[in-house]
Formats: sequence, structure tokens, C-alpha cells
Amino acid sequence: MPDQHEEDGVFVKVCGITSEADALLAVGMGAAAVGFIFAPSPRQMAPAAVADIVKRLPHETVTVGVFRDESPRRVIDIANQIGLRAVQLHGVESIEDTRWIASRANWTIKAFPAGHRNIQRFAEYGAQSLLIDGANPGSGELFDWRLAEGVVDPSRLIVSGGLRPDNVSGAIAHLHPWGVDVASGVESAPGVKDPSKLREFMAAVRTAERAANRAGRREAAPSIQPDDGRHPTADADRRTPTSDPDLFDWQDEP
Repeated sequence: MPDQHEEDGVFVKVCGITSEADALLAVGMGAAAVGFIFAPSPRQMAPAAVADIVKRLPHETVTVGVFRDESPRRVIDIANQIGLRAVQLHGVESIEDTRWIASRANWTIKAFPAGHRNIQRFAEYGAQSLLIDGANPGSGELFDWRLAEGVVDPSRLIVSGGLRPDNVSGAIAHLHPWGVDVASGVESAPGVKDPSKLREFMAAVRTAERAANRAGRREAAPSIQPDDGRHPTADADRRTPTSDPDLFDWQDEP
């Protein structure tokens, strides 16, 4: 997990990147990370194509490979082949498989649908960050933010799911996450980023983080180097989720 101090603000990942132009646009607008989807999706990418994009990005860009129920060995092979700085596991990966990947990846993000029963076991997965998404990633559907309240230390939380320029500030104010993740909310079509929407999204994030800083609510990120292999030991909240939505379905996107 990259070092990010309180003054650096909210970590922003733009996911579903399908072209070099969009990757450079996201970084140029101020995104810290770009995500490439290797699971079945309208935004699915081939490893070779991603490798060509990654080598043209600024060195400090956090490149994230998004996988869904992939063989753990293949996850690591692809990450090493491309030189990805992080992997995001967006399926129903087991605790054992996630821990195996996390012990070999620079930074591991484990995603769950909001309210899923296994969020309360997040600490057992060995991942550095928890991403909470809606039930249908990429659909642009918001989830009830109350389902993400108190489920994990905010300094390990990334919020996704239906975020757009007009609602991301509300998510930040409500949940005080370390980071936010956006895909369809800044697109003109699946996999095609819209410069105006992305600019508006980044402006809304920066406005929200300034307000949070004034209120003294921002959490400093854990100081974990990307390649040290260590995992924070903070326990996940043990509260019973209020709902148990169906698991992700990447095929439901338009």
C-alpha cells in the first residue's frame, strides 16, 4: 500500500481503464491509481495490452489489476509480468487464496458487496485494504452507505459503487474513507472516460477532503511500503451486517 499522509488527501482510483489515452487522462487529472479489469466485463483487458499501457505511465502511478475468482498463481503471474503495483480481488476468493496472494503481492485490495456477511472477517484475509462496492460493479448503482459504517478502520477503506461527481463528496463526508474508486461514473460509454466528468469528479473529491480536513476528520493512511509484505493487524469490526446481497455479477453491465 503506498504511503499517503493526511495532507495528501483522498486516494482516488479510476477503474475500468481500456486505453492509454484514458490512463494518461486519469493521471493527469490527479488520480493516484488506475485499474485494469481482467475479469469478464465490457471493460475487460488482455494482459499484453495492459503491459503496453503501464510502461508509458508515470512511475509513481499505482497500477491495479482487478481479478475475479482467478487462480491465485495466475493473479501473481500477471501482476509480475506487467509490473502491477497492486491487485484487487473482486470475487468470492477464499481466505486461504487471498492470504496466499497477499503474501506475494505488493498491495492487495479485497472487495466485497456492501453488507456482505464476510466483511466482518476482513482481517482474516490478510489484505491491506477493503473495498466496498455495490452488488453489480460497473452498473453505476449506489449502495446504502450505512452498510459501510464502522466495518473497518477508515484508513483501510476504499469506497466504490455508483460514485459520480454529484455524490462522491457525500460519500466522503459520510464514511471518511481513505480512498474512493470510480468507473462508470466518469464515462461517456462503458470503458470510455469522459474528460469533463473526470474533472468534475476530481474537483468534488478535493472540495470534500478540504472540508473534512477543516473538521479534523481525515485519517492518515497506514505507513506500509508497497513491497514490504507486511499486513496491518487492525481487527475488522464484528458488527453483524444488516443485509446479505447477492454476490457480484460482472455480466449485468450495459
